[in-house]
Amino acid sequence: MMMMMDTDDLIRDAESGIRNQNPKTEDRRPKTENQTLHSPFRVPHSQSGMSLILVLGVMTLFAIALLAVAPTVQQGVQRERELEAIRRGEEVAAAIRQYMVFYQGKLPSSMDDLTEGLPQGTKKRQILRPSAAIDPLSEDGKWRLIEPTKQAFLNFGARVQIYNNDVLPSSPEPKRIFDTYAAQLANIINTKSAEDLEKDSEEEIETLTDKVPFIGVASQSRSKSVIAYYGIENHSKWVFTPLFRGVGMSAINQKRDKSDETGNRSQ
Repeated sequence: MMMMMDTDDLIRDAESGIRNQNPKTEDRRPKTENQTLHSPFRVPHSQSGMSLILVLGVMTLFAIALLAVAPTVQQGVQRERELEAIRRGEEVAAAIRQYMVFYQGKLPSSMDDLTEGLPQGTKKRQILRPSAAIDPLSEDGKWRLIEPTKQAFLNFGARVQIYNNDVLPSSPEPKRIFDTYAAQLANIINTKSAEDLEKDSEEEIETLTDKVPFIGVASQSRSKSVIAYYGIENHSKWVFTPLFRGVGMSAINQKRDKSDETGNRSQ
């Protein structure tokens, strides 16, 4: 009897060992909040999606606003470049006048003649800043040199006369020096109409940047302008020369818009 009981105990112990090696009992550890709660309002991915949509919406509105103001910004930048070109061109014109007066009517033949200055004792007097010798509107920064007998100079005189109510502005002092170049325009520009000047617009553009006697400079850029200079709305047709500097004339004026309203004029 004792032997049978021991056998039964051994069997029970073996079965108990098998159950311990392959437990199928339920995990009785307490469940965490994330395991027991499944509400969609507590899932982080839902909040991230809504935030992404909001950011995309704001970025779209910002891009539309930038596209709306881009033309105005670009026009403002272009206007400042043109004003700078006019300032530098006016400085070149003033330097040409000083050079011609000093040398009694002789024309400069390169920008170096102006930037090197004029003799003054043992030194030289500066008449043109190096920065003004650079055209901010052209790719290489070089001004076109305008000869007094070329079509560009003659056409510019005609345009100034039309702009100034058909009166050609007087020459600067001393007149005996500059009237020599102004006199040759009298019989030419009086026969030029605005239509004739449009036809000549391509023929007058020559790119000469050195080694030629010049009485003015112009830009190599052929672009339409934001600003009108003596009523001219094209960079290549702006000629900066000491001639045609009538007292009280406003060289810079705003272009007419579609409603034909004239902007304010500034010196």
